[in-house]
Amino acid sequence: MSFRTIGIVAIIMVAVLVALASPRHHPPAQPGDVTVLNVKIHEWDVPTKGAHPHDPAVGPDGALWFTEQMSNKIGRLDPKTGEIKEYTLPSDKNAGPHGLMAGPDGNIWFTANFGGYIGKLDPRTGHVDEFKTGEKADDPHTLVFDAKGTLWFTVQGGNMVGRLDLKTGKITLKEVPTESALPYGIQINSKGVPIFCELGTHKMASIDPQTMAIKEYNLPDEARPRRLAIAADDTVYFTDFKSGHLGVLNTSTGAVRLLPSPGGAESNPYGITITPDGMVWYSESGVKPNTIIRFDPKTETFARANIPSGGGVVRNMASTPDGRVYIACSGVDKVGIVQP
Repeated sequence: MSFRTIGIVAIIMVAVLVALASPRHHPPAQPGDVTVLNVKIHEWDVPTKGAHPHDPAVGPDGALWFTEQMSNKIGRLDPKTGEIKEYTLPSDKNAGPHGLMAGPDGNIWFTANFGGYIGKLDPRTGHVDEFKTGEKADDPHTLVFDAKGTLWFTVQGGNMVGRLDLKTGKITLKEVPTESALPYGIQINSKGVPIFCELGTHKMASIDPQTMAIKEYNLPDEARPRRLAIAADDTVYFTDFKSGHLGVLNTSTGAVRLLPSPGGAESNPYGITITPDGMVWYSESGVKPNTIIRFDPKTETFARANIPSGGGVVRNMASTPDGRVYIACSGVDKVGIVQP
């Protein structure tokens, strides 16, 4: 792992620890501002202690896959039986598996944040292929597939966005215009355009899938976008980790709205997803216990539920075709399913 990667990881971990050091035991929302979210949250212990489960993903068969960032493993939970199987990655050091997604080829793809590669795990054999991202891009962060099967990923410390051609194995990288932007969460809109967060500054950005030209969108100065989810109409919802908002971006006009999260300015919204019914789900990591928030875009109302285990920071989420939400609770070594 490069010194740059160590530094970036240290900065992010310190930021999270500071945010959680003085947790809010209930948000400052006024009565009536947020309703009770009636959901069932089922959590399972990850077999390896200290695994720090990071990103969840929905497998082709509905299984809950997750990265174990601090134990060099990928995990798979069968929601029907509760059985968890772990795959140890072939490395003489911890590759730091981070981002995760099931690919169109039936394999499980992940970013090796410490190892400097994009990994492909064959769930039938456990075999892993590695696609090195290069010295300047040695900390691949979050990944996503577009409709054509191209894999896009952010490089946080290297300040880049990259794409991997699954057919040829070729990786192409593009540097982000803003220095130290810390590219973070990334998703694809209906037009096949990748949209990503710039955690190190008050900007979001898009990258042209053909030319790889990057366009940045200014947000209010206080905002620091971390994760995003894109609605069916291409409205971009993002979590403003720094100042406690759910953000709304129209990439056609550049219009931005910041909606105060129920937990307040120090609630540190983090993982986010949108279910097929259009509901926006995210977690507040700066309150204790961590919360699951559901935002209804039609009524612009919030509902809230506490995570039974406390959450320990929900860094990412994934929604299933039937409307469930998969979560990974990194600080308490659990994975969970939110059932509406």
